[in-house]
Amino acid sequence: MSKVFLDTNILIYSMDRSQPAKQKKCRNLLRSLAEGPKGVISTQVMQEFYTAATTKLGADPLITKDVLRSLERFEIVIITPGLIKDAVDCSIINRLSFWDALIVTAAEAAKCEILWTEDLNNGQIIRGVRIENPLL
Repeated sequence: MSKVFLDTNILIYSMDRSQPAKQKKCRNLLRSLAEGPKGVISTQVMQEFYTAATTKLGADPLITKDVLRSLERFEIVIITPGLIKDAVDCSIINRLSFWDALIVTAAEAAKCEILWTEDLNNGQIIRGVRIENPLL
């Protein structure tokens, strides 16, 4: 079964009531992972999600913590010192921000074929992971 890595923005849009079209699309994407490819996130995504949901969206911290608990149904990549060093190389070679490179290297480590994000170039392949912007 193929694997899809979820960037933080997909999770944030699924909660963002100010953008109903993106919210609906992202919720449908998350539902599709129950039947199709396997969803993967990283500890970085979990941290970014909590921070963005509580600060940018103003979500209740305890409700956001419950959402974090529900995300544990996905495979979770733990960010290690080795992944951080790989991300440094990836950021230099591909001219990405360190944080985007860490997402890519986590997706690669989990053997994901696809990374769903709106932060990178749709269709680009980095370290064997195809970037897809499902919000286009």
